[in-house]
Amino acid sequence: MAEERAAAPPATTIGGKSASLSSATIYSIAAGRSSVRLDSSALDRLSPASPAPNSTSRIRLVPHAGNVTLTTLESRAILAVLLQKLLRSKDVRPEVPRHIAELLNASPADFDGSKLEYDVSDAERRAIEASSAELYGISAVLDWEGSGLASVADAVAAVSCEAVKGDEKAFNLVDSGDGGVDKDAVGVASDVKVLLTGYNGGRDAEEAKREAFLEVPEINGRLREMVRLVHNMVRAKVNSEARCARSAVEKAVANVVFPFAVAVRNVGESSLRRVRLNLGEVKVEGLNGLFEGESLNEKGLKDAYRSVSDSSLEEDGLNFLHQVYVLLGLVWKIVAWEGITAFFVLEGGDLLSPVGGEAVNGADAKVEKKNKKKEKKKVLGKGTSQIVQVMKDRLVSQGRDSGDGPGKLEGWVNNLLPFCDPKDPDFDGLVIEIKEIVESNESRRTPKAPKGTRDFLKEDMVLREKAFSTITKVFKKHGATALDTPVFELRETLMGKYGEDSKLIYDLADQGGELCSLRYDLTVPFARIVAQNNKPLKRYQIAKVYRRDNPAKGRYREFYQCDFDIAGQYEEMGPDFEVIKILTELLDALNIGDYEVKLNHRKLLDGMLEICGVPPEKFRTICSSIDKLDKQSFEQVKKEMVEDKGLAIETADKIGSFVKERGAPKELLLKFRKEGSELLANSSAKRALEDLEILFEALEKSRCISKVVFDLSLARGLDYYTGMIFEAVFKGTTQVGSIAAGGRYDNLIGMLGGKPFPAVGVSLGIERVFDIMKQLQEERKEKVKPTETQVLVSVLEDNKLPLAAELVSELWDAGVEAEFCVSKRYDKHRGRVVDNGIPWMVLVGDKGMKEGSVKIRNVETNQDDLVDRSKFVEELKSKLKVSEN
Repeated sequence: MAEERAAAPPATTIGGKSASLSSATIYSIAAGRSSVRLDSSALDRLSPASPAPNSTSRIRLVPHAGNVTLTTLESRAILAVLLQKLLRSKDVRPEVPRHIAELLNASPADFDGSKLEYDVSDAERRAIEASSAELYGISAVLDWEGSGLASVADAVAAVSCEAVKGDEKAFNLVDSGDGGVDKDAVGVASDVKVLLTGYNGGRDAEEAKREAFLEVPEINGRLREMVRLVHNMVRAKVNSEARCARSAVEKAVANVVFPFAVAVRNVGESSLRRVRLNLGEVKVEGLNGLFEGESLNEKGLKDAYRSVSDSSLEEDGLNFLHQVYVLLGLVWKIVAWEGITAFFVLEGGDLLSPVGGEAVNGADAKVEKKNKKKEKKKVLGKGTSQIVQVMKDRLVSQGRDSGDGPGKLEGWVNNLLPFCDPKDPDFDGLVIEIKEIVESNESRRTPKAPKGTRDFLKEDMVLREKAFSTITKVFKKHGATALDTPVFELRETLMGKYGEDSKLIYDLADQGGELCSLRYDLTVPFARIVAQNNKPLKRYQIAKVYRRDNPAKGRYREFYQCDFDIAGQYEEMGPDFEVIKILTELLDALNIGDYEVKLNHRKLLDGMLEICGVPPEKFRTICSSIDKLDKQSFEQVKKEMVEDKGLAIETADKIGSFVKERGAPKELLLKFRKEGSELLANSSAKRALEDLEILFEALEKSRCISKVVFDLSLARGLDYYTGMIFEAVFKGTTQVGSIAAGGRYDNLIGMLGGKPFPAVGVSLGIERVFDIMKQLQEERKEKVKPTETQVLVSVLEDNKLPLAAELVSELWDAGVEAEFCVSKRYDKHRGRVVDNGIPWMVLVGDKGMKEGSVKIRNVETNQDDLVDRSKFVEELKSKLKVSEN
C-alpha cells in the first residue's frame, strides 16, 4: 500500500471555470500529497493593471487564531481555499495567486510561515478578507477527517464487539421504510452487522458490555449525519463566488460545525468506554501502562470540548474551528487505541508467543503451549477477521519483529497508532479497505446498475433490435459499409477534439502501459481509421460510447450511437446533402412523430462573431455559450458571455440580434444574401452562404427541406466542426433533447496525423429515440411480443425430456421458432405462452403418443386440432403460413 502511494499524484488545477475544489482535494493539497497548478485562463482573467500595493498594506494570508498557532495542515488548507477564491476575483494581480501556489508547492515539512506576510493592494485585501478562506479551509479538513472517522469508528466497534464478546443483537436495527427510523443509525448497524457475519458470541454479555454496543448505531449515526452537513456546506461555499458579511459567515459555519463537534465528542466518549472494556480482557502485559501514559481520559475529552464551547461564545470563528480540530484529533487517538486494544485482545497471545519473543505474562513456555492447546480456537466474523488481518499486515510491513519484551510491544503500538491518523500516507488505503470489506461482505445488498446506465430486457430489446434493423437498412441503402473500433482509444487521440466537453471523457485507471480513455463518440475513432489507412471511406457504425456526464432524463453515461460518415473528395456539398437526407429517412422510417432538423454553418458563425467584434481566440468558447440557447434564455447566455468570458455588453447584444434569426431555409438565406447585408461583406460568412445555397437547392429537390430549419443559434460545442452543422429535435410531448446531430469536419483527420481529408457525418442517439418509441408504444397501447417463438411444445408429463427434445428438434430443423416445456401442470404451460405471446401450442400426453397423435392448439381461440404425430410439423407450418397471411 505504501509503495503504491510513493508515486506523486498528478497536480490539481485550480481556477478553471468548470473546476471545483472538494474537501478531499483540499486535504490532499494541505497534506502535501498533491501540488497545485494555476489554470492559465483564470490567470488571464485577473487584473494585471491593479494598483501597485502600498508598502504599508501588509496582510497575513493565514490569520492568527486567537492566542493559538494553527497547524501546518490547517494553514495549507486555508491557502488552498484562498487560492480558489482569488482566482475567481477580478481585482487581484496574478502574482498573488502565484505566491500562494509557490507556498503550497513546497513540502509541508519546509512550510515557511514568514512568507504568509504579503504586501497587497486595498482591493486585494478586501478580496482576501471577503473570501472567508480560513473558515472554509479548516471546515474542509474537518469534513475529510470526520468522514474517515465515521468509517473507521464503525469498523473498530465491530472488532471490539468480538474482542469482549459483546452482544451482536445491538446491531439488529432494520429500516422499515415508513420513515419511523433513523436511517443513519440503521446504516451503521447494518455495516457493523455485515462485519460481524459469522460471529455468534455475546448472548450472555453483562450489562456494561451490552450498553457499550447498544449506543454505537445512534452515536456513530449522528456523526455520519453531521459529517454530511459539513460536507454539503464546504462543497457549496468553497466554490461559490457569493460574498457575505463576516459575522454572518461565522454564524452559518458555527451552526453546522458545532453539532459536528458534539457528535465527535460523543463518539470519543463511547469509544473510550470500549477501550476500558478491551483493557479488561487483554492478556498482554504492559498495554495498560502504555495507554495510561497517553493521558486519554474523560477529563481530557471534557476539557477539549469546553475549549470548543468557550471559543464559540467568544465569536472567534477561526479559533472555534481550530479547537474543533483539536477535539477531533483527540477522538481520533481514542478510536485508534480502541482498535489497538481490541486487536491485542484477539491476537496478542499469538503475537507474544515464545517463538522469537517473550511468553505472555512471563509464563513458562511449555505450560503456555499446553494451555493454548486447550483453548478453543477463536472464529472471527468474516469482516472483522479481514480488518484484523489488515492490522497484522501493517505490523509486518513496518517490521514487527524488531526489539523484544516491552520494547517490542511499544514499537507495535507506535506502528499501529499512525495507521488511524488521517495524515498518515496509508490512511486513505485503510478507509478504502474498510469500505471494500463492508461491501464485499454485504450479502443483503441489492445489486444495481451504475448511475447513467440502463438494462434492456425482453420488450425493450425487441424495440431496440427493431430500431437497429431499420437504421441499418437505411445506411446500407446509401452504400455504407459496417465498421467496428475498440471501445477505448489512446488518450492523445481523443484529447483536444471536444472543446469544453473534454472533461466528460472517462480515463481508464489501469492504463496497461498506455494512457487510454473510453471513446466519447464514434467520429474521432472513424477519423483515426481514415488517417491510418489514408483511403476514402463511407461507413456506418452502431456501438456504445461513454461520457462522464450528469445523468438525467434522456442523458446517459453509457449509450449507443448510430453513425454514418463519408470521408473523401466528392462533388461540392454532395456528402452534406446525403447525410441530411439520410437523417430524415431514418427519422421517418422509425416513425417517432414530428421532428425538425436545425441547421447552421460553422463559417457563418465565425463570420457573425467577427462582425460582432469577438476576438478570434474566443470564437470557440463563445460558440459554447451560444449552444446553450436551446436550454437557457438569451439573458442567461449573455450574462455568461459578459461576466465569465469577458465580452463587452455591446458585443453580446449584437450577437443576440443574429442568433434570434430562425426560419425556413431558403427564405432566411435570401434575407442574408440581400444587398447591404453585413454577412455578405464578411468573406467567411459569404462562403458559408454559398455552400448553404447549393445545399438547400439539393434538399428541396429531394423533398426533405420541409423538415429543415435554418437556425443561427445552433453552434454545436465540439471543436472539430468546420462547415455545415445540424441537430435533429423531437417536437412531441416527450422531452428528450437532441436526438441526432452532425456536420462537416474537414480538419479532424489531418489533426490525427494523416493527410487532410474532407469528411461529414451524422450521429443518431438511439437511447433517446428509444425513449420516444417506448412512450409512443404506451400511448398507442401496443403490445410487444418479447420473443419470436411461434410454438410451444408442451409435454404434459414429468421426466419426459427425450420426448420433448425429439418433437421440438423436428420443428427447429424445419425452421420453426419453437420452445418446449415438460410438466404435468397445465397452468405452467399456459402461463408460458401468455407471458411470451406464443400463438400456438403442441400438446403431448402419454395417451396421445400411444395413439400416434398430438393436439395443436390456437392459443387465442383455444381451438384444438388433433393431428397425426408424423404430420404435425407440416400441419403447423401450414397454420403459421395462414396466420402470417
